[in-house]
Amino acid sequence: MGVARVKGPLPGPKSKALIERRTKSVAGGVSLAHPLFIEHASGSTLTDVDGNTFIDFCGGIGCLNIGHTRAEVLEAARATAARVTHACFQVTGYEEYVAVCEALCRLAPGSFDKKAVLLSTGAEAVENAVKVARRHTHRGAVLAFDHAFHGRTLLGMSLTGKAAPYKQGFGPLASDVYRLPYPSPYRDLSIVGRLEAALMPHVRPEDLAAVILEPVQGEGGFTVAPREFFAELRAFCDKFGVVLIADEVQTGVGRTGTMFATEQLGVIPDLTTVAKSIAGGLPLSGVVGRASMFDSVPAGGLGGTFAGNPVSCAAALATLSILEAEMAAGRPQALGDKLRARLESWQGKHKLIGDVRGLGAMMAIELVRDRGTKEPADTECKAIIAAARERGVLLLSAGSYGNVIRFLMPLTIEGAVLDEGLAIVEACLPS
Repeated sequence: MGVARVKGPLPGPKSKALIERRTKSVAGGVSLAHPLFIEHASGSTLTDVDGNTFIDFCGGIGCLNIGHTRAEVLEAARATAARVTHACFQVTGYEEYVAVCEALCRLAPGSFDKKAVLLSTGAEAVENAVKVARRHTHRGAVLAFDHAFHGRTLLGMSLTGKAAPYKQGFGPLASDVYRLPYPSPYRDLSIVGRLEAALMPHVRPEDLAAVILEPVQGEGGFTVAPREFFAELRAFCDKFGVVLIADEVQTGVGRTGTMFATEQLGVIPDLTTVAKSIAGGLPLSGVVGRASMFDSVPAGGLGGTFAGNPVSCAAALATLSILEAEMAAGRPQALGDKLRARLESWQGKHKLIGDVRGLGAMMAIELVRDRGTKEPADTECKAIIAAARERGVLLLSAGSYGNVIRFLMPLTIEGAVLDEGLAIVEACLPS
């Protein structure tokens, strides 16, 4: 018997009642991708309040690389919560915070001396990475890229390269933020070999504090730039004394087959942001990188009341231990290889799939109405996601045109569950 099991039309009566309550009390600006309310979750499945079970290919938008309610994470969190739920690391220290920083310094790419700071969300990590870069360089300007997503805070959405829905009506935005196209091999968009020339009309390189980019764009549609671009970017930053920030909030902690995506792309960033899956579903984020850059910031310049909460830190230590074992066994990369092969087989049979791309187990398909014109098939994308939900699989779209389906199933997903979920999705693709 399969895992996915939908009893009737969605949403069911209990979810429908909760949606009505949600409509009355929750801000309308908070979206809901699937009209469901979850009662419990385990491994790679979710069960809603009406008893419908779904295979989870969303992973809380990439927050559950080791799956839902992993026993080791729950035990670590419970044990710490029984001793201390909160202390504020700026007031009194606790070992868990130090241990997570030590682990990040050991795992992050680069042979130089490293330090780290812990925070709560990905957007906080991005903002603090930029703060460190500005303090270190005594410059203000930041370069970001089209189609990027770096958060919903003021600076985060200013760096984000998509207007709707993230920035519309929320201006004025943060100043001294500049933008260039992110290289897209599929859409023949590239600035490789002409980075300085492309930047010239916007800002002097000497005024840049930092360049920030996602090694694989998340919300932007899982685009992976060519290795030549990362090499050129590293050389550019070295030439002008610019801090290179890798936003690995979604790509980090094993999603791409290595602990950090930059390990596979031939570039070592100065600072790396991490969040989402680092604590097995609990809120935690951080920035790790060159100790010399962190040492530029005086005491009090970094931190936050809940930043590096001890319960989340304990969960992170358990999560990182699990992920290191998974990667040593080669399982995340094997999942990525299997997923890519399956998606490419679909591409050969379904003209709607214009591109298959990603890195490791961070894979996506881009849907187009015509492979020649590459016209985005956004309506068709929504229909496939809705059809998959009705059959018991939860998916998320991505991309600036809303025509990309991304796959963020747990790296620990069971083979039979993966096969069942992929078979359901394929059955929803028009022939």
